[in-house]
Amino acid sequence: MSNVEESQRQKKIGSVLQRDLVEVLQGAATQGGMQGIIISVSKVKVTVDLSVAKVYLSIFPNAKAKELLIGIKSNTPLIRHELAQRTKNQLRRMPNLEFFIDDSLEYIEKIDRSLKGEDNPIKDPSILDKRKKS
Repeated sequence: MSNVEESQRQKKIGSVLQRDLVEVLQGAATQGGMQGIIISVSKVKVTVDLSVAKVYLSIFPNAKAKELLIGIKSNTPLIRHELAQRTKNQLRRMPNLEFFIDDSLEYIEKIDRSLKGEDNPIKDPSILDKRKKS
């Protein structure tokens, strides 16, 4: 088996974490008084040694994503503890959590808009400036 392919163990741990993380994060957002925010965990990739879980989040509305990611990262120890409590019967060791914004949907939407001609840099040259900055 190549090292690119995830092992069954990695996939199992990833799916256990993904399921519980959605509940933990959405619950924390709701308790924090954040109404109308949807946090979904698009994927969890666990390293081969099972020590780190890279968590990819989709946050709606997207304008709040960066702000929320900062809050989530600063609460990583609490989130990890809560997850450990929930998964103690399934996982011996809780991996360290690293959080990232999954902007693949936004990327797909940009391509879609470009293909439909909605974002046309020839008609609107300011789009090119925006692309350089991002």
